[in-house]
Amino acid sequence: MSSRVGFRFVNNARFAFRNASAPFRRPGAQGFRWQSSEAGAAEHQNAFQRLWNSPVGMKTVHFWAPVMKWCLVIAGISDFARPAEKLSLTQNAALMGTGAIWTRWCMIIKPRNVLLAAVNFFLGCVGAVQVTRIFLWQRSQSHSSLEAAKVIEHEAVDSVKATAEAAEGAIESAEGAVKKAIKKST
Repeated sequence: MSSRVGFRFVNNARFAFRNASAPFRRPGAQGFRWQSSEAGAAEHQNAFQRLWNSPVGMKTVHFWAPVMKWCLVIAGISDFARPAEKLSLTQNAALMGTGAIWTRWCMIIKPRNVLLAAVNFFLGCVGAVQVTRIFLWQRSQSHSSLEAAKVIEHEAVDSVKATAEAAEGAIESAEGAVKKAIKKST
């Protein structure tokens, strides 16, 4: 029975706290600062007014952060024309990771910011494409360097064989000359 009394006390204390802070609120305001007390007023607003008064509207950072972040996406897309050997793997991996992490976070935070989630999703996609390009380029370079090493190895082996054959020919001619000199002297 005492637990029920305690529960009532907690509920009453929360209610009293809410009402105690009422003088500091706007008249007619509800629980959160972005909630409007006039539900019917939103129906009479045009699209621009709804965007302006939205919790992620034009007068908040929730709108301007994604707008500015599109510059990173556009810069990443313009890097598609650059050769892969001039791209930074760490920078593009960071963009890919940032995009993935913040896309998820934008869906968790309140108010949910779909504009920021979209720009982060595309930022992650651009980073993933660039990282893939870099890895494919590095792999092609390692395969071409292996092929080049094999060609150099074959050329080295051929030149060593030619040198050995020339040395054997020189030794045989020297032996022949020594034999002739021995025959003449005897």
